Amino acid sequence: MAPLPRTTSPSNGEPVAVVIDTREKEPYVFDPAVVTAERRALLAGDYSLPGYETCVAVERKSLDDFVASVITARARFGRELRALAEFDLGCIVVEGSLEDVLAHRYRSGAHPSAVLGATLSIIVDHGVPVFFCGDRQLACRFVEGLLCRYHRKVRG
Repeated sequence: MAPLPRTTSPSNGEPVAVVIDTREKEPYVFDPAVVTAERRALLAGDYSLPGYETCVAVERKSLDDFVASVITARARFGRELRALAEFDLGCIVVEGSLEDVLAHRYRSGAHPSAVLGATLSIIVDHGVPVFFCGDRQLACRFVEGLLCRYHRKVRG
């Protein structure tokens, strides 16, 4: 696989500060030239921006965790979805591809059609986008770029 292009930092060249939830068990390691990270509790999601914790939230999920959340932990995850739906930008980033889902490349016995249906429900019924990013490395770069882009939008 070709190297990933760098996410650009804001026009002032300063890294963007990102908040990582203290409950995040496997936090991303961002490019330090682009992002500085601080750990503290977030109301929803795993990643946000300081001062915008009620505006932007990214919920990170491994593929196995995503499947478990949408199939066996629906009630708890439903609360998270309702919270994410209230954000200007609340989304779910999955460390796996839609092809992985449809090919049943996860540990759960859940049928791929059930996982796909639950995903579509999240998007349509809750209004929360779900981004299948292929793998952990790509998901990290996606989250880095998404938060930097949101930062540019709100900070000008």
